[in-house]
Amino acid sequence: MKAGVYESAILINAALEDNQIENVINRVKEFITTNGGQIRDFENWGRKRLAYPVEKSKIGYYTIFRFDAPGSIISKLERFYNLDEHILRYLTIKLSKEALEQIEKNKSQSVSIKEDSIPEAEVNLQVEEDEEENEDNDKN
Repeated sequence: MKAGVYESAILINAALEDNQIENVINRVKEFITTNGGQIRDFENWGRKRLAYPVEKSKIGYYTIFRFDAPGSIISKLERFYNLDEHILRYLTIKLSKEALEQIEKNKSQSVSIKEDSIPEAEVNLQVEEDEEENEDNDKN
């Protein structure tokens, strides 16, 4: 099969300790790399409330992997997910060229938004502190 870029979202049981969740994530990373894949990107969304209970859990831990791999790895990866009792759900898709461009565009926008908003937040905080000091001085 032809190699492609894939995105795999997994839902891990949030009742696990943080180090157990980290172990699950590391096992997935290791599985991808030892089977001919190369991880491009990795996002930890953390614990989120689920829209409906999944295996009696109301909260899940979301993690997303983007990786280059041959197509033959996907069936092995999904079997690995099925056999891991800590992974509640998963979804693996092949990313199109347009999807990859959009992901890169979103990353660059979020970085510029974060850089622009930090100084403004600090300025607003400083203004509020100055106003509080002035109010205290007016009372005295």
